[in-house]
Amino acid sequence: MRPRPCMYSPAAIEVARKAGLKMGRANLEEFADTLLGLAKADRNVLAVTSDSRGSGKLAPFGQALPDQIVELGIAEQNLVGVAAGLASAGKIVFAVSPGCFLSARAFEQIKNDVCYSNQPVKLIAISAGVSYGALGSTHHSLHDLAALRAINNIDIVAPADNLETRQVILAAAKSRKPIYIRFGKAPLYHLHAPGTTLEIGKSIQLRDGRDIAYIATGEAVAHALLAVELLREQGLSCRVISMHSVKPLDAPAILTAARECRALVTAEEHFVNGGLGEACASLLMQAGVHVPFRIVGIPDEHTVTGSQADIFRHYGITMEGLSNVARSLIG
Repeated sequence: MRPRPCMYSPAAIEVARKAGLKMGRANLEEFADTLLGLAKADRNVLAVTSDSRGSGKLAPFGQALPDQIVELGIAEQNLVGVAAGLASAGKIVFAVSPGCFLSARAFEQIKNDVCYSNQPVKLIAISAGVSYGALGSTHHSLHDLAALRAINNIDIVAPADNLETRQVILAAAKSRKPIYIRFGKAPLYHLHAPGTTLEIGKSIQLRDGRDIAYIATGEAVAHALLAVELLREQGLSCRVISMHSVKPLDAPAILTAARECRALVTAEEHFVNGGLGEACASLLMQAGVHVPFRIVGIPDEHTVTGSQADIFRHYGITMEGLSNVARSLIG
């Protein structure tokens, strides 16, 4: 099997080295190991999948705990309905399926069976964003944040690294509220110091500065952090915030950044319509806070064909692209 194309340019890898960043593993792998640990400690923890045992890295789970995994085949609507029923019976249910199908094909079941019925199902969107690469727009989940933000009674989280992933899975297991968590396939840099804690709805500031504030979510956070490190070498003081929770949004952190910094840039592996950027823009406009502002994401078009790395580079969700946007905003 050919190796996955690297998500970072040689220049970005060098900036990461200078910043002391170490490469971790894919968030999906961290999720699978964390879930297995939870399930071994509590027989009520169940994995429900839609032909996703392999792609969801759940083969070791199935081998170790065959009585705690339910395979429904390629039937995402059934997946969510069954998960809601199990949750109503007191089970701690993680429903695992590709994000493109989970958030579209099973949208009505998420809205009614999970959220309206207030069942604390943990909806795990694997291979999210443009992780499927050259399979194209049919397999990209670039609509999911927008669609699910419009539903009442659901948290939406896109972890930026392995620490955020582990902590959000542990928090979700204890939560009595529906939650949607999206993961990609690419290995990610460790962004946080040991001991950092994650709270759903509370962002994490990774760097401080007063020139540019980057607010990013999911796999875009590492690229924003590298942009900040590059701009620091060029004399600019920049802030970067990991907005892992797209809903509920950390409004105080966004408003503070907009009031303290000269410009604000959001970055996400999602359409520019309806995602993190527009959530931030709505908040700022309604609060009467006006600042140079740019949303970096996928424009309103079918994506170019290529790997996840190719797509990120094409649309500027990279260290180079994000730093260029910052310079254009402040002159």
